Amino acid sequence: MINTNTTKIEQENPVIAHIKINDNGEFEIQKLEEHLVGTAEMAKQFCKEIDCYLWGYQIGIWHDIGKYNSYFQKYIKINSGYLGDEGTMNKTDHSSAGAIYAKECFPRIWQPLAYIISGHHSGLLNWDNELGITGDLQSRLQKKISEDIRLFLPDKYKQPLELPIPFDGKLNEKNIHLWIRMMFSCLVDSDYLDTERFMNPDSFYKRGHYSSIPDLKNKFDAYMESLNESASNTFVNTLRSEIYSACINSGESENGFFTLNVPTGGGKTLSSMGFSLTHAVKNSKKRIIVVIPYTSIIVQTAQTFRDIFGEENVIEHHSNLDNDKCSEEHKLAIENWDAPIIVTTNVQFFESLYSNRTSSCRKLHNIANSIIILDEAQMLPPEFLKPILSVLNELNKLFNVSVLFTTATLPVLTGKIGTGESTFKGIEAPVTNIIKNTDEIETCLKRVSIEMPEKNEQISYTDLAQELLNYNQVLCILNTRNECSELYKSMPTDTLHLSRMMCSAHIMNTIKEIKRKLLSSESVRVVSTQLIEAGVDMDFPVVYRVFAGLDSIAQAAGRCNREGKLNKEGKLGKVKVFYSEKGAPRGFIRKGADALTDLLYSNQSNDYLCSSTFRNYFIRFYSKINSFDKAKIKENLWDGAREMKFQFATAANNFRLIDDNGKSIIVWYNESTELIDLLKRKGPEPWLMRKLQQYSVSVRDADFIQLAKEGRIEKYHDIWVQADPYLYNTKVGLVRDNHWLNEIFIV
Repeated sequence: MINTNTTKIEQENPVIAHIKINDNGEFEIQKLEEHLVGTAEMAKQFCKEIDCYLWGYQIGIWHDIGKYNSYFQKYIKINSGYLGDEGTMNKTDHSSAGAIYAKECFPRIWQPLAYIISGHHSGLLNWDNELGITGDLQSRLQKKISEDIRLFLPDKYKQPLELPIPFDGKLNEKNIHLWIRMMFSCLVDSDYLDTERFMNPDSFYKRGHYSSIPDLKNKFDAYMESLNESASNTFVNTLRSEIYSACINSGESENGFFTLNVPTGGGKTLSSMGFSLTHAVKNSKKRIIVVIPYTSIIVQTAQTFRDIFGEENVIEHHSNLDNDKCSEEHKLAIENWDAPIIVTTNVQFFESLYSNRTSSCRKLHNIANSIIILDEAQMLPPEFLKPILSVLNELNKLFNVSVLFTTATLPVLTGKIGTGESTFKGIEAPVTNIIKNTDEIETCLKRVSIEMPEKNEQISYTDLAQELLNYNQVLCILNTRNECSELYKSMPTDTLHLSRMMCSAHIMNTIKEIKRKLLSSESVRVVSTQLIEAGVDMDFPVVYRVFAGLDSIAQAAGRCNREGKLNKEGKLGKVKVFYSEKGAPRGFIRKGADALTDLLYSNQSNDYLCSSTFRNYFIRFYSKINSFDKAKIKENLWDGAREMKFQFATAANNFRLIDDNGKSIIVWYNESTELIDLLKRKGPEPWLMRKLQQYSVSVRDADFIQLAKEGRIEKYHDIWVQADPYLYNTKVGLVRDNHWLNEIFIV
């Protein structure tokens, strides 16, 4: 029965969720009950995709019941100016109340609700307190619920729903955390959207205006038909057409795991999209998520898809994205990935799946019932491979996700991976290989010959430079930035340089210049680190590669005779592998080099680019990995799953695909000097920091300390920027050694 006294009080003094000032300068309020119901209905719809719609409604109704607290009501009215100029009040915790209430109402299954509701603003909490991490669920649950909440919460929302256990018993130690995270995503997105619907309706109603997947497939089919009509009749294009047809046929399959394993230049980008659209129509998928290791590849891939599908249907999401060039609709879609085609990075995708932050998790529920294209699958970092493959297994098992691995160098992803205590099981479901005649295609697409060095045959940088001068167009790839700089010193001044000592904007401009010179048949010699290897579309007749893992050498080979132009002359591209003076650096590069050395001296085939050779190589490479779970996901999320004791915040902090060691410096390049002036005057505003990201260079701690000591960098608002005009060079990027700077201009 409804408490009539409570109803009367509510009518006279409404309980408020949000307050805004409209265009007429008048206050408008959103009643708390309206917000709870609006959020609950939306969360219910989102949770239908993950088989727990009643859970969605329950967390939506209880997520903000802490706002019934009289202190919160006073806080929101005073701080918004609703009561006039009465100063300000400190914030109050309104998220814990719903978690505590859930524990009271659900004696057995309260933990998922408690994690989700308590964290819907601060992020998913650890169960146990941990040094250096603020907050834990146990502490939150020690609080008391205000009597105001019990008084004003309408009776119809006080009684808990009958919540069924989802997924027919498929929940286990490895996926409960993901299920909780997915529901958390549903609540966070619903909360944001319902709030936006009241506070900023113009933005709310700009969302969701996309073409359907069948319409996108029609656009794609028309594009491919036009492309085929204009394509020249070459053996490469004939093979690309066969690969594309195989992808379309496989797209008719049921939900699952797939591999597209074809040599570089086989047309994987368009063929994988053809597979995905066919598969999406067949299985009523909602979206296609293209996951790429490097931002340099993302830019060109996203532009290709925008040209085909239209700007509004393709969302590009990565750290170097210039938001000023994005439409408002694009910015909105980045928040929750509700567009039909998403192009993003490994870092953004996988770190979000293990994140605890609301901003990162908000989009996760839109991964359900999608197709994930994992481009350049060999780039999945080995030290995180166990949790990466685990989360892909569970996305497929619970959330109706299909996964397509595309690469020219397919790693070992199934069966037993690794050796000894580090051994784990990879992809659990059957994996369909789209291309059945891989060896035949590899033979037909052979465009290079690979020359391996003799044992202990080293070459100096000086001799290497002289050798490179024999070629009009040549690319030389080295393992490290230091190696790159050492060789560059011995090269002519018109040599182009690529390394992470250059900011992203500088790298992209240099890549454009290299492509221009290649197309116009101009002389071009390039010295580069590995950043050029994965997905950068270049076609050199000759490529030199310092000794490393076989996957790296194969990727380097993908920059050589890419379009098969030399084949028309009865020639092959030349890929020469050499040993440098310094040898392979420690870490995964050396492990890869050691694995290839084992392979070379084990009487295996000298066909270095065939599938069986890659498999043998990766088995050797993975046998040298000490741990496939650097983030300790097993320890923080799996081991305590049965007792629902998760360390969400700790796992999120640990799961960083890019090592944050070192410091970033904003350098002087093109428009960055103007942006640095704005930073000095206005401080680190979010839009400004996003623009400055493309002008940052990361250096080791020791180098950073030395640069600061020498006064070559200075700090503004905790952001370090270039101070010495000679610190950044338009040829090689950031110069740590003034002596080298002099050599650059002398050569």
